[in-house]
Amino acid sequence: MASLQHTTPTLQSQYTRYTHIPRTIKPILNLSLSSPTTFPSSLKLKSPSSSSLTRRPKHASSLGARMSSTAAASYALALADVAKSNDTLDATTTDIEKIEEIFSDSQVFDFFANPTIDIEKKRQVIDDIATSSSLQPHTRNFLNILVDAKRIDLIQEIAKEFEFVYNSLTDTELAIVSSVVKLESQHLAQIAKQVQKLTGAKNVRIKTVLDPSLVAGFTVRYGNSGSKLIDMSVKKQLEEIATQLDLGDIKLAA
Repeated sequence: MASLQHTTPTLQSQYTRYTHIPRTIKPILNLSLSSPTTFPSSLKLKSPSSSSLTRRPKHASSLGARMSSTAAASYALALADVAKSNDTLDATTTDIEKIEEIFSDSQVFDFFANPTIDIEKKRQVIDDIATSSSLQPHTRNFLNILVDAKRIDLIQEIAKEFEFVYNSLTDTELAIVSSVVKLESQHLAQIAKQVQKLTGAKNVRIKTVLDPSLVAGFTVRYGNSGSKLIDMSVKKQLEEIATQLDLGDIKLAA
């Protein structure tokens, strides 16, 4: 099977999943806030500014089209603005990855999306999540703002928009690497180097996904909405062989 050119592993940036998800919601509801939550005056909604979103040399034209006037985009931009002013953009990105993982739990999401549950109880859960996940203070405040505004149900959309803003501000290309087994760090670094060569991006972030359907090997998706694909999987090779043998109607099990 073909392989990517070996390169020095300097661009590898692994995506880490976090599991700071409360086991149950009910015990947390009995917690009390140690102090009132305050919000920084700088954390407010505002439209994308030309100064904050024109630093990326590539893909600049796609930014305006993607960052529409949706609520999720506005919240993401507001959070990015605060993180940038505090020089905590990378740390805030880590926070968002943690939050995205936490809210992927249906019990957590349903709890916050339930309009009959008191806001104060939701803020108590936010406090527990922020403490157990070691979130930045402004990230904790941001979540409380969403709770108070009854927009916490947008958190998954906000996470995706924030990732896009972060990548745009830092000239970072996101590459999603799918494989049957976990790849070694040096292999991920080689992939990152190749993606950088193909895109010209200053930085490359790698997210890893396990996909048994590939049989062996790996795939790499990058570009706008994962539009570009590098397919080094055995599944792909077997499909090509089947096509050459006029066996194209035979489908490999997913």
